[in-house]
Amino acid sequence: MGDTTDPTDPNYDPFKDPKRKAKSTDPGWKYGFWPDLNNKNVVQCNLCKKNVCSGVRRLKQHLAGGYPDVAMCLKTTTAIQKEMKEYIDKVAKKPVTMDDDMNVDDDEVPVQAASTAASNMRSQEETTSKRKNVFQIPATKSAKSISSMIRKTPEEVVEERHSKGPSQTTIENCTKSEEEKDRVKMHIANFFYECGIPFNAANSRSYEIMVESIGQFGPGLKPPSYHELRVPLLEKAKKETDKLRERHEKAWRQYGCTLMSDGWSDKRGRHLINFLVNSPEGTFFLKSVDVSSEIQDAVMLANLFEKQIDEIGRDIVVQVVTDNGANFKAAGGLLCRRIPTLYWTPCAAHCLDLMLEDIAKLKEFDSTITHGRNITTFVYRHGRLLSAMREKTLGRDLVRTAATRFAMAFLTLQSLHKNREALRALFGGVEWFNSKLVKTVVGGKVHDAALSTRFWNNVEDCIRASQSLLVVLRIVDGDEKPAMAEICASMDYAKTRIKDALDKKPRLQKKVLGIIERRWETQMEVELYGAALFLNPRRYFEIKENDHAYASKLRMKFNDVLERMVLDISLVEKISDQADQYDNSRNSFGKQLSIRQRKSKSPLDWWAAFGGNTIELTMFAKRVVGLCCSSSGCERNWSTFEFIHTKKRNRLEHQRLNDLVYIQYNRKIATRFQKRREDGRNFDPLLLDDFQWDNEWVNGEVVDPGDEELWMGVDRALDATEGMEGRRNPRRGGTELSTYNRRGRASTSLVDEDNDIEEDHIPIILNDDENVDDDYGQRPRTSTREDATDSNTNEVFDLDDYV
Repeated sequence: MGDTTDPTDPNYDPFKDPKRKAKSTDPGWKYGFWPDLNNKNVVQCNLCKKNVCSGVRRLKQHLAGGYPDVAMCLKTTTAIQKEMKEYIDKVAKKPVTMDDDMNVDDDEVPVQAASTAASNMRSQEETTSKRKNVFQIPATKSAKSISSMIRKTPEEVVEERHSKGPSQTTIENCTKSEEEKDRVKMHIANFFYECGIPFNAANSRSYEIMVESIGQFGPGLKPPSYHELRVPLLEKAKKETDKLRERHEKAWRQYGCTLMSDGWSDKRGRHLINFLVNSPEGTFFLKSVDVSSEIQDAVMLANLFEKQIDEIGRDIVVQVVTDNGANFKAAGGLLCRRIPTLYWTPCAAHCLDLMLEDIAKLKEFDSTITHGRNITTFVYRHGRLLSAMREKTLGRDLVRTAATRFAMAFLTLQSLHKNREALRALFGGVEWFNSKLVKTVVGGKVHDAALSTRFWNNVEDCIRASQSLLVVLRIVDGDEKPAMAEICASMDYAKTRIKDALDKKPRLQKKVLGIIERRWETQMEVELYGAALFLNPRRYFEIKENDHAYASKLRMKFNDVLERMVLDISLVEKISDQADQYDNSRNSFGKQLSIRQRKSKSPLDWWAAFGGNTIELTMFAKRVVGLCCSSSGCERNWSTFEFIHTKKRNRLEHQRLNDLVYIQYNRKIATRFQKRREDGRNFDPLLLDDFQWDNEWVNGEVVDPGDEELWMGVDRALDATEGMEGRRNPRRGGTELSTYNRRGRASTSLVDEDNDIEEDHIPIILNDDENVDDDYGQRPRTSTREDATDSNTNEVFDLDDYV
């Protein structure tokens, strides 16, 4: 039944009629036939019953899918797609050596005279290809056109655009009308608007490359589907990101590396532990591990760290940096016993944040920070007042975001002091006294603080006590330059500056320096700090000249680190002898060029330039001075997790979430460093001399008091300081109050002028709805140095903007 070749038979099946198929081994004929024997250019698909022009070759493309000039069969299977694709690629790779008398290839079906214009064109191409050739032509499907071969890649075009600036407009671009350009831009803008994509995504290098790539492809591009984005393209992007790791691995082998780790709980309550690796090449994210089902004690953490170290290489990892938590500290000790050559180092940024926290709790500073927080909270809570404030400050905001919570508190005080004249004008103007907020209790307290001379003097003391620590925090928090060789020198320098700044207040000076010494004592136990300082020619020889005893201690720490990290006794002795040459400036270390460039070159560059005759010491020195001393990279990484793992996407399985963070974080770091190089931002955070140490916050001098005498008079007239400190009985307002005494206190409930809601003391309000956590490192900071925006400049800002 159905096998008859008679068309008049009711059971006739044209698909099984051998006359309707070419006598060929081409697999395409298993799924198609000629529906009309008089027009063999048309082949019918037996699966979807669709007629395909241009022969069996087009039928195979129809079954395989993925070809722009033919629609894919809706009933094809994965096996058929694979079979057709493999055969098409196999035929395409064969060289074409045709004679006039050779048979037509299975893919080439003769075209009849009555075919369409498209089939006539194909027939002409077939005829041309059959001409006798004396050379072979590689007939590959992916052969590029001449224009595509001479055209620059999208990456090259964008790179040239950023490196060389605006380029000359192409002729093709000139031919496009403004209407056409606007239409394309509007389509792109609609994509941003409808999908809620942040506008700063337009600053991404990959965004520019994407647009350039689409333009080079031309019309007809079918965008990747949901499945392609989620599975095959994600896997391909992960493999491309692995190439970045290869570059980092070269630096790991050359300089050694630091394994950084920190923990975090996501929105589903899972506890994740991040692992990143830092070297002079930069920071690289390895993976995150879900440890929600395990007890996070010292043994578990040590086992987890040891597994990651083994994957990187025990001879490569020099130190492990975590926060100062008790379980991490115990795990670090256990890990060092298992791997004797390894060091565990507490996070220096965490230590500095604890210093700032303790300083903020001092009686002299606590109330000042509270009053400053009340001012920012009150201003940002009320829309009209906020608008008036920005008008007075010429668009500048008061709140400054920093690397840690308490650094942000002190930097915000600095911002308040910088804009103190604008705040005084705001709370001393007619607009304020004509508003409803003047009758609230909180409004009165904020008014008193803004006009209090004592408050602004206390703000100055706060910043004098913290400014130098913020400089050190900037040094240890950066991942662009290794900070191990600078941390001790910068802390010594900061303590000297704080001592000088608070010289007129000995009691306060003693309290602040006591906090610093107590917190820094645990960090100073790290022998790597002393060894790195010994190997830092920029600092060591200056120390040796001024403090010989301190220099001797540094040499002893170097010896201890050397014996621990190098197990070969003969090699230890050889490096020690070479260290004598360095310590006494002999041989290549005593040449004038070497001495002159001790301060101009970074420690890594200096050892590479002048350590050639002592190769063993040079290799060891690079492993020490190339280390970081903070796990801040882990903190910044949590914001990437938070961005990807939102409530709308919290059903992502952990592996896909990990892959997304792996791709995004590592590429963002590479792009950030590339952008800094292109912008010419060669700022070296390790050069303490680059910071403005001699300013009003550090040396204790208040410059340019301006109309301070006038505002002191206003303070006395209004009793602002006494009202701020609660030593004045509240005054009730009447209907006939003068301009300066309309701050009635009759109302016990605090009425919001804009929202009519009861107001109480609320936490400091940040730009872009940022949240501040009570515990450092327990939750992700929603604003980091990569993605926070300073409203003063409308650009991405860094901590060096504040110090």
